Amino acid sequence: MAGKQKKRISSAVTISIIIIAGLVLYKCYPQAQERDYPQIEKSGILHIVTNMDPIGYFASSDTIAGYNHDMLAALQKYTNIKFEISLENSLDESFKGLQSGKYDLIARNIAINANLRESYSFVTPITYNKLVLVQRKPEYNEGKAPIRNHLELGNKTLHIPLNSPNKIRIDNLAHEIGDSIHISEDSLYEDEQIVMMVASGDVDYAVCDIQTAQLLSAKFPEIDIATDIGFTHLEGWAVRNQSPALRDSLNIWIERFKQTDEYKLIQKKYYTK
Repeated sequence: MAGKQKKRISSAVTISIIIIAGLVLYKCYPQAQERDYPQIEKSGILHIVTNMDPIGYFASSDTIAGYNHDMLAALQKYTNIKFEISLENSLDESFKGLQSGKYDLIARNIAINANLRESYSFVTPITYNKLVLVQRKPEYNEGKAPIRNHLELGNKTLHIPLNSPNKIRIDNLAHEIGDSIHISEDSLYEDEQIVMMVASGDVDYAVCDIQTAQLLSAKFPEIDIATDIGFTHLEGWAVRNQSPALRDSLNIWIERFKQTDEYKLIQKKYYTK
């Protein structure tokens, strides 16, 4: 009997600890979820995460440059809230940080699709883009002609960074052609390094957006980027669904900025018209 009583006491203590821990987490977690514009304005800091890439955010000599960098620097003029910027190349980790309250805004070029719209809110689209197949030109590939027909991608391996949203489009394309398209996700390299591997012959195919591909084709004349993988799509920044006031404020800032000559200069600087 004494043994059973001890077990009951032990179980009761364990349950109590679990309940207390749950209450602590419950009190902490909603605060992150409820961080909308009023809370951000009160704190004086907007926590932003972006990624390093050849167009959006990169080091140039001793300074930081890039489309998203310049956009954020320009938008900073519209508010007294300080922009605190973190770098995270993994989009998956950025979304996790957004949901947990670590970040308030993901300021990187995210291809907006129906699946993501169910979980996150997107601000006014900042640009248009599309995906292309990166392969070698015949003169750098033993005379082999580049792939132009999507059906030829059957059983081919396409290389992308780990957790790249481009995986969704490749999976859809495999379904469309009724054949397998293998995907190799690289945990070490981003688009630029993978395109470099295509140019050097280490891998045969990669997928990236046309804007990045056009920029890199000037550095790597070996690559062919003339084969589209998807239709033109919208790209934008993301906030939590629980931050509608922040989304609306960002939309107002962006719409105002789009009317300026400074915005046109940034567009011209980073994107081919």
